[in-house]
Amino acid sequence: MNQSKRREILTRLRAENPHPTTELNYSTPFELLIAVILSAQATDVGVNKATDKLFPVANTPQAILDLGLDGLKEYIKTIGLFNAKAENVLKTCRILVEQHGGEVPESREALEALPGVGRKTANVVLNTAFGWPTIAVDTHIFRVSNRTKLAPGKNVVEVENKLLKVVPAEFKVDVHHWLILHGRYVCVARKPRCGACLIEDLCEYKDKTET
Repeated sequence: MNQSKRREILTRLRAENPHPTTELNYSTPFELLIAVILSAQATDVGVNKATDKLFPVANTPQAILDLGLDGLKEYIKTIGLFNAKAENVLKTCRILVEQHGGEVPESREALEALPGVGRKTANVVLNTAFGWPTIAVDTHIFRVSNRTKLAPGKNVVEVENKLLKVVPAEFKVDVHHWLILHGRYVCVARKPRCGACLIEDLCEYKDKTET
């Protein structure tokens, strides 16, 4: 795919959704961090149902520590892998209180040192909470990047590096939201909705559908 085609794809996605953001509910960097930790192998809808009850009660590291492990589990028990996630959240909250004054650090290294936080989670927090031009590659972005040929790669790191290389600076802050939403609702896994896709004529996928 050439660069002019990439720019046109991103221009169209931006025109359709000028101010994209995560579908996770949050109002502070800490709430976003916890929501993203909980969202691993879970849906945003499922996470929101839990955090909509949790955050009004406890939305700071100390408040979640005060809940304790069993108290936290009561709020998140509807989310997959909630036992392990609860332990990671409490460990993360303890580190935030003891090492970062209860604040979420604006640092990749510090974020990735938190339990339950990998590169993807750190990228989401840096991008969505702090406006960094990072690109968190999940299954949707990996699929869309490869299927359209926007930024093909054999694994998520390759796709992330390719996107960082080929996406023009003006699109970098928002591109991961556009691609996630596109993969979630249009370029879906089993049968992409090519007939309803605003970039179908630019996409280089060979097995397009009519729906």
